[in-house]
Amino acid sequence: MYCPKCGTQNPDDAQVCRSCSGVLTRVSTMAPAPAAKTSGLAIASFVLGILSLCTFFITAIPAVILGIVSLVKISKSSGRLQGNGFAIAGIVVPAVSVIFVLPLMMGIMMPALARTRQMAFRMVCASNMAGLGNAMRIYASDYDDKYPTASKWCDLLIEYVDVSPSNFRCKGAPEGPCNYAMNKNIEELGTASPPDMVLLFETHPGWNQSGGPEILTTDNHNGDGCNILFVDSHVEFVKTKDLDDLKWKPD
Repeated sequence: MYCPKCGTQNPDDAQVCRSCSGVLTRVSTMAPAPAAKTSGLAIASFVLGILSLCTFFITAIPAVILGIVSLVKISKSSGRLQGNGFAIAGIVVPAVSVIFVLPLMMGIMMPALARTRQMAFRMVCASNMAGLGNAMRIYASDYDDKYPTASKWCDLLIEYVDVSPSNFRCKGAPEGPCNYAMNKNIEELGTASPPDMVLLFETHPGWNQSGGPEILTTDNHNGDGCNILFVDSHVEFVKTKDLDDLKWKPD
């Protein structure tokens, strides 16, 4: 052991320098072990796992992957890394959420999605019916203000006004070829019919159908009502409870 004052070599077990009598201090050659660090991947896994509850599980898969990778790295770090708890939470939270929370969320969202889908069907159906109303007016302007003959109105609109067959289909109906019928009382009156009188209405699948409320259906829209085209050319979705108020004949 060297004396720090005079540099004299002394025996390893000496406590006092034999040359200058200075006190010898043994210096440890062992460096202190570094403090363990928390794995950044484990923290990221935990954060993404929590966020998966707010992002409809978009971050769930990255959270699980990072959690597994961080667990492997921690186990191989010989104590230099910690954070097993964060990693495990990052894996477990998304898994538990998918098992328990996702079905609950789907149960809440599915009715809303179904209603949105039905609203879209109503809008397409109303648009188709408005197109048929325009075609009826064009036909009437060329034929002395008379609408197409009720017994073959679909054929006449296709033949003389070039209406597309898709215009006769309601998206809410399971089949076709036509889901609309003409009010049979309108044929003789033509465009002189009262503006609030029914011109076209929804019915079960058929072709060139005509009649009155006896063949009207609300099945195309889950029984909530149906679209009605009036003589004044406006289309309205009439709820089931209000269908009895429709005008089928002139006053």
